[in-house]
Amino acid sequence: MRLTEFHELVTDQFGAMRASSMLVDHVLTSMGGRTAAEAIEDGTDPRDVWRALCADFDVPRDQW
Repeated sequence: MRLTEFHELVTDQFGAMRASSMLVDHVLTSMGGRTAAEAIEDGTDPRDVWRALCADFDVPRDQW
């Protein structure tokens, strides 16, 4: 998944204001206690980060 697509999915799912905040504020335990932004910066595939966000925020699996 491209980073552009990742950002589009997050914005579409959570809204622009919430998406910006959640990427830098929400800690993903499945990503070793890093935020989404930190995980991506560390080289984690954006698709894996997207799935972690979806799991944490109870997004229906058919939207992952």
